[in-house]
Amino acid sequence: MPRDSAVNRRSFLKAAGGAAAAATLAGCAADPDETSPSDGGDGGSGGGNASDGGDGGSGGGNVLTYARGNDSGTLDPQNTTSGEDVKVTNQVYDQLIMFKPGETSLREGLATDWSLEGTTASLTLREGVKFHNDEEFTAEDVVATYNRFVNPDYEHYPGDDYISAYGPFTLGNWVDEVTTDGDYTVTMQLSQQYAPFLRNLAMFAASILSKKAIEEMGTDLKSNPIGTGPFQFENWDNSNQRIRLSANGDYWGDAPKVDEVVFTAVGSNTSRAQTLDSGGANIIDGIGAQASKIVDNSSNAELVEKAGINIGYMAFNMAKVEAFREKKVRQAISYAVNTKAIVDTIYKGIAEQASQPIPSNVMGYNESLDPYPQDLDQAQSLLEEAGYGDGFSFELATFKNPRTYNPSPIQAAQTVKSNLAEVGIEVSINQQSFNPFLDYTSAGNHDACFLGWMTDNADPDNFYYSLLHPGVSTDDVPDGQDWVSFDAEGYNTLNSAGWANTDFMSLVEEAQKTYDESARTSNYKEAAQIAHDEAPWVFIDHAKELRGVGNRVEGFTLAPIGGPFLNLVSLK
Repeated sequence: MPRDSAVNRRSFLKAAGGAAAAATLAGCAADPDETSPSDGGDGGSGGGNASDGGDGGSGGGNVLTYARGNDSGTLDPQNTTSGEDVKVTNQVYDQLIMFKPGETSLREGLATDWSLEGTTASLTLREGVKFHNDEEFTAEDVVATYNRFVNPDYEHYPGDDYISAYGPFTLGNWVDEVTTDGDYTVTMQLSQQYAPFLRNLAMFAASILSKKAIEEMGTDLKSNPIGTGPFQFENWDNSNQRIRLSANGDYWGDAPKVDEVVFTAVGSNTSRAQTLDSGGANIIDGIGAQASKIVDNSSNAELVEKAGINIGYMAFNMAKVEAFREKKVRQAISYAVNTKAIVDTIYKGIAEQASQPIPSNVMGYNESLDPYPQDLDQAQSLLEEAGYGDGFSFELATFKNPRTYNPSPIQAAQTVKSNLAEVGIEVSINQQSFNPFLDYTSAGNHDACFLGWMTDNADPDNFYYSLLHPGVSTDDVPDGQDWVSFDAEGYNTLNSAGWANTDFMSLVEEAQKTYDESARTSNYKEAAQIAHDEAPWVFIDHAKELRGVGNRVEGFTLAPIGGPFLNLVSLK
């Protein structure tokens, strides 16, 4: 960000490409598949061939088939924290500001011009845009979108249990008021200077909804989305885990080059790769080490890769497990878990060890920090100093299906269990389908859990505040305590550790309030040191983004944030 307090659109676009990130939203030698064909909602080979029953596939005409590891849980961008949902909603909805395909820099979206000066953001809206319900897009839709997401007093607010944790940290914590001046001018008054704000407007969670759809459909938008995007919703076959979209012929931007897109779920990594190789899918993601070899060796597809902007970790729930409130216990477990073996042997070749919450291609990365090495003697010594020399037991919750930051979660969990048994800690593994797992961890029901994060906006705040700030005031953290309960008022449920270190919180808050990039960088490096030393997580990995792309596909751009940009894809 520029060092003065005024950021206009042109100077911000120039700075944004390099300021936040240089690059660009998790198998042993054995087969890394963890999901059986009968594994219910998590996919499996039962959803493998998208061309079954005339449902599309690479041989089904001008239909693009995208195979992934898990079905969506909702298609309302204000009702989700799941990347699986976002893959679909990003086709249906647009944001005011958007990311350039495959980059971290910003471009025009539903807004054609904007400025951020102090605490005032002003946006000029695009004219002539229509929603899929044929309603014209105006400033009133922006106001309604904001109110539905963050204003409990709004007549059409769908409720705290429905709105996702993205509401507060995307808009709610920062925007006091949204006003209009005619149909195509919007002013957002912020409660404080907030450096990542323009990037937040490009996040999926800031997608613009139709005021009429909000009023008429309410929470039915989760199964019948209505946006302004390049594709419009057709149907969702839950039993076969397939979502069908059709091209929006009136799209304001780059018109789709295919007639339809079908998202289908295939829970097994290798089955998904085989589906691509056989022509049953055009693009796949969620690729583990073994699956990447299948794609790489295929004559019908290629493996596309790019540096990711993500983190994979194991969070300690301090609000629930008393032992985790001891820093030495958390450090001991970090020393006991062989993250190098997980990265080198299980995630072979597709990830690197992590030492802190952000990867090296994000502003504020602290180069002086090293990953915790496995040191069982040190781990045992720390446990004894903390009064847990005889060990204890806890549950490790994990999702079953592959994620970019953890492509083989069951094997990784088994490795953690084996490592900790060597220092007397007994681990039971609780495997769950992805969407129920997210509900489970958001409610704080886990002891410890595997989680990860693929950035929404490539700003360090999107890691540090979104994942490790509890969302409460430093004044509300009890003296001598570095955690708070999940039922604390305003608690940020994305903070799965319950961690509330006031020094860390203050640094992150200060970094939000300045537009001076050097000051922000310094704050984040110091915050990284605290996070490393206090160990609220076992820092596991930063993974590459991998996609399998069939030979018929042209124009595909791998985009770690803001994508996939399927309107740019054509089929030979």
